[in-house]
Amino acid sequence: MFAVALSGSPALADDVASNFSLHGFGTLGMARTTSNDAEFVRDLSQPTGVRKKWDGRLDSLLGLQANWQVSPQLEAVVQGVSRYRFDQSFTPEIAWAYLKYDPTPLLSLRAGRLGTEFFMMADSRLVGYSFMTARPPGDFFWYLPFYSIDGADAVATLPLGDSVLRGKLYYGVSDGNVPLADKQWKIDGSAMTGGFVDYQTGAWLLRLSYANIRFRSNLPVNDVLSAYLPAALAQLGAAHLTTANTRSHYYSIGAIYDRGPWQLQLMLNRCEQGSEAFESSTSGYALAGYRIGPVTPYLGYSRVSSDTRGRTLNPVVASIMADSHADQQTTIVGARWDVVRNVALKAQWDAIRGESASILPYRKETPAWNGKMDVFSLTMDFIF
Repeated sequence: MFAVALSGSPALADDVASNFSLHGFGTLGMARTTSNDAEFVRDLSQPTGVRKKWDGRLDSLLGLQANWQVSPQLEAVVQGVSRYRFDQSFTPEIAWAYLKYDPTPLLSLRAGRLGTEFFMMADSRLVGYSFMTARPPGDFFWYLPFYSIDGADAVATLPLGDSVLRGKLYYGVSDGNVPLADKQWKIDGSAMTGGFVDYQTGAWLLRLSYANIRFRSNLPVNDVLSAYLPAALAQLGAAHLTTANTRSHYYSIGAIYDRGPWQLQLMLNRCEQGSEAFESSTSGYALAGYRIGPVTPYLGYSRVSSDTRGRTLNPVVASIMADSHADQQTTIVGARWDVVRNVALKAQWDAIRGESASILPYRKETPAWNGKMDVFSLTMDFIF
């Protein structure tokens, strides 16, 4: 019907075409590690990871985004992405699908499916070209398997001389699953609330942010508890590990400097978990890059440490609680080469050094896992 209407109105068709744009982004990547005792993953949304053999699933993805400027104040945006996801497939999914209304130049309102912004730069995690590194530093970002919410947000901007103050508030429900061994933890329908304040002055961008999520469902651990424990103890264990109707809180502070040859990033966060099933954690990273023509060598350091929960006399429950333990540091060394416009090649080495008990978010760790591995990555990021 729409196509027929347009065919009868060439002027209208030309107007729609002039206000419509299609863009894309993607990454072709390969990665391997120096250990077969645990699988390295990009974040908690991936069910399996890489070992000693080169593997292209970790970072490779493709995204397309359509923008239609309906009017000077109203814009429609849809973004689809194909990436390695919770069900071990590359099935395309709708990452963004929203209407944006700007009643004034200083106020912007959106409603629909939106990217999550729990931490600074979190909403652009899939656009590898926008990152200096081969992927977002894992010690900081891997706690975020949440990529989108169905809801709304509001952004207000306040000019302050040569500086800009910007604030955002958002609310929505999660759309996704988190793979756990051979099962899926359904987090879709979990309510998320948050906001942040940005201050941009000169080459600096500073952000304070807060977000929380109220989980809708429990972890899929009943089968494990029932298989190893008597019914009464299994019931007590399930109650102790409940996640339904518990709330987790995410606090973060970030700073980015970008001027001349220097690029600097500093991020810190604190995750307070409301369920006994997860350990609260503190993490952060520092990253510095220096442009030399089209090449940007960079050096970084990240650290994550989680708080061990109280002891339990039940070894089965204790083993499930231990799955969220993280205590490690990573040295990041790499280089980005902007070989042609809109295409960047990256080579990176991550030297991970941690405790043997540090098993989040690794997959299929063995008793021989000692918390140490090196990860080598080669990526080609592009936008079009």
